[in-house]
Amino acid sequence: MFGATGMVGQGVLRECLLADDVDAVVSVARSPARIDDPKFHEVLRTDLTDLGGVTELSGVDACFFCLGVPSAGKNEAEYTKITYDLTMAAAGAVAERNPAATFVYVSGQGADSSEQGRVMWARVRGRTENALLATSLNAYILRPGYIQPMHGARSRVTLYRTIYRVVSPLYPVLKRLAGNHVTTTEVIGRAMLALARGADPGTRILNSPEMNALA
Repeated sequence: MFGATGMVGQGVLRECLLADDVDAVVSVARSPARIDDPKFHEVLRTDLTDLGGVTELSGVDACFFCLGVPSAGKNEAEYTKITYDLTMAAAGAVAERNPAATFVYVSGQGADSSEQGRVMWARVRGRTENALLATSLNAYILRPGYIQPMHGARSRVTLYRTIYRVVSPLYPVLKRLAGNHVTTTEVIGRAMLALARGADPGTRILNSPEMNALA
């Protein structure tokens, strides 16, 4: 798992640790998640593009990539380094040791598969998605819209935390009015586990309705 300390990662990690058929979760990260669970193991690296010596990536069934940052304030080169380079470094390291492993990548609603649009973040996300789908990995792309944090999951971005505090009481209404664009951290975790178990959603790119149904 990559991104275990982020909001989505926290939710996904919770579902993994609760699942009876998950034997172990290995988090590869820059900073510790401070999780006390016998299933949980951490590998801390200062450079997440250098994974050559991470032996814990061998013998895994699935890799859940939940790491991401907002594009605000970043140019395309900076955003590409974090979004594309880190993702493909992880995918390459996993594929080298487990060529047919399931790899589930959290992208975003609006990602541009053509890589030609005017929106920078959407182009970079689309490029990353396309590169993943071209690997030997059993890759799936999740494109959530609004994500409701559940069970204490918390964004590391101050602005996002403020937005969630305002929106959370209205979530039931939002779900009724815009259900096709809404999901939760719990649902994302359960959908990822379903894909790792071999569920066939009929598509490699899942939007919120497909994620919700799969979970």
